[in-house]
Amino acid sequence: VIAEGKEHKDFNGQTYILETGLVMDLSIVKAWKADETGNLVFRKTARNFNPPAATCGKVCVVEVEEIVPAGTLDPDTIHLPGIYVHRIIQGEHEKRIEQRTVRKRESA
Repeated sequence: VIAEGKEHKDFNGQTYILETGLVMDLSIVKAWKADETGNLVFRKTARNFNPPAATCGKVCVVEVEEIVPAGTLDPDTIHLPGIYVHRIIQGEHEKRIEQRTVRKRESA
């Protein structure tokens, strides 16, 4: 019922419905670090959906915390190649790190 009118194919005895991929006009993602050619490194949970989100846009704009010279990033650490990136913006990020403060123990 769901596949009515949609193209489908059989692979190894399983029927699969074929859908076209989503293509967006603009993808906006945030990365930790980029080099001048647009190669990106993501941190922590940003590695989950930012790389595929960046690839589905006709234009990809990336906000990064740090831009380094080309060739600085180790190729094994690059999560998204620069071919998908059209614009890089270095954001102004405030690092909010809590400082642990304690009182000295009072003598008994």
